[in-house]
Amino acid sequence: MRDLQRRVAAFRDARDWRQFHGPKDLAISITLEAAELLEHFQWKDDAAVAAHLAGRRARAALTAEMADVLLLLLSLADVLGVDLKGIALRKLKANARKYPVARARGTAAKYHALGRASRTRRVR
Repeated sequence: MRDLQRRVAAFRDARDWRQFHGPKDLAISITLEAAELLEHFQWKDDAAVAAHLAGRRARAALTAEMADVLLLLLSLADVLGVDLKGIALRKLKANARKYPVARARGTAAKYHALGRASRTRRVR
């Protein structure tokens, strides 16, 4: 992860783009790229999404949007001095406490509603 973050920073710095990569602008850019990612799913049911993503061009466009989001997130982490791997691991531990397997398995219920999970739509 750190190697990839360094490569993203080197790419940015070689082009003198750090001046444009403040936290606000990077956060906005992440949101914009995530919206472009969502366009691949908008107005499609699961079958239509599967058919769309079966096409080579659509899948390539989707993965390019995913890469854009990742690269911008790595840039934001660099600018803010955030260890993405570290915070991701900490978040996984926190989520494991909030969503214990015995209560959360197979349900889309939020952590505060897991006691009522039997009334919540199950995820397959």
